[in-house]
Amino acid sequence: MYPYIKRFFDLLFAILIILVLILLLFPLLVAILIILKCTAEGEIFYRQKRIGRNSEAFYMWKFATMLKNSPNMGAGTLTVQNDPRVTKIGRFLRRSKLNEIPQLINILQGDMSFIGPRPLDDKGYFSYPEAIRDQIFLIQPGITGIGSVVFRNEEALFAKTHLPPRTFYDLHIAPYKGALEIWYQQNQSFITDFTLLWLTIWVILVPNSNLVFKVFPTLPERPSFL
Repeated sequence: MYPYIKRFFDLLFAILIILVLILLLFPLLVAILIILKCTAEGEIFYRQKRIGRNSEAFYMWKFATMLKNSPNMGAGTLTVQNDPRVTKIGRFLRRSKLNEIPQLINILQGDMSFIGPRPLDDKGYFSYPEAIRDQIFLIQPGITGIGSVVFRNEEALFAKTHLPPRTFYDLHIAPYKGALEIWYQQNQSFITDFTLLWLTIWVILVPNSNLVFKVFPTLPERPSFL
């Protein structure tokens, strides 16, 4: 019953947010579209192949925040602190999470939910330990979730290590993020989902907060690098 009710609320909230964007935030949305079109490489949307439910591929929508050839430059599909591939408007969109707005399309299409594991590209997907890889994506990926809240600023973690970003991600971030997503599946409820929505807003406003570990005391033990 829970998955069906969750899907109903996903559709309801997606439609309501779209209406709010049109009725109340239309000038902001138009300004974002114009700035994106007139700056950097003129790209407005970015669509990338991601792994979704049952490990099936789909294309995720975002506002364009990086150079088109970014996956073949620098840290590849990972973003580092002060990444030169990120455009000026892109930095604002990423900090405010406004770049995620187009994923409402993915929710309407049934590819994503508001809450769930973040959909990953192939490299990120295969960074998960094989034993839990498929289990994580038994459910729909989300715009936000426990992994997104805990790892709200991966760029800062990359800056603290001498390891290459991909190596650090594979060795340290992916195993713990996988454990977090398994925790979420074991603790799915509407209370958990609404709490994660609230915590997502909280960490946008207070990036260095560790409130999530107090709100969810049963989370897997936090590693030292956090």
